[in-house]
Order: sequence, then C-alpha cells, then structure tokens
Amino acid sequence: MAQKVSIALEDDLDGGPAAETVRFGLGGAEYEIDLSKKNARAFRKGLAQFVEHARKAGRVQSRRTARTSASRQRSGEIRAWAKGKGITLSERGRIPASVVQQYEAAAKGR
Repeated sequence: MAQKVSIALEDDLDGGPAAETVRFGLGGAEYEIDLSKKNARAFRKGLAQFVEHARKAGRVQSRRTARTSASRQRSGEIRAWAKGKGITLSERGRIPASVVQQYEAAAKGR
C-alpha cells in the first residue's frame, strides 16, 4: 500500500500558503514565523531601516537554515516510506543519512 504524506506550511499572518520559515531575535529571545514570499519580503523591508543603522552584537551562533515547505514535504515522504518498509524513525528530528540513502536508491529504482 502506497502512502503520500504532505506537509503544507501556513502563513502565520494571513493563513495562506507559506514559502519559508523566518527566524529572528529580539530582546534576547529567538522567534520563528512561517510566511509567504510576499509577507517575508515585507517583513525584511520593514526591518531594513533598523538593520541598516544597527551594529552586530557579539559572535553569531551557528544557526540552522530555514526549512522550506519542500524540504518538510520530502522529510514526510521519507518517513512514510521508511514506515512502510518497517524502518523505525522518530516523528521529529534529523533522519539518519543511511535511511535517506536507502530512500533515494529506492526512488531511482522506480
């Protein structure tokens, strides 16, 4: 039995489809927001005047790259495939490289 798992990001402002997750910090707290391309552009434009006059504070810690809806969807597909093959994976977190390699090899064989 084949399964297709689809994960869709929803824009946190207007409820439409989101294109990316934007991470930012303010007052010592880190935030994430899912935004469409239009809203992400507006967010960055709104901050531009402040960033232009700001100074960087301290050393930036390594940050994860923002996950796109496509990468989330691919992770969901890999997890569904692994479940169908009897491979146990956690519902969240990094998918082991060996499982990704097995998935890709199986996808090429189709």
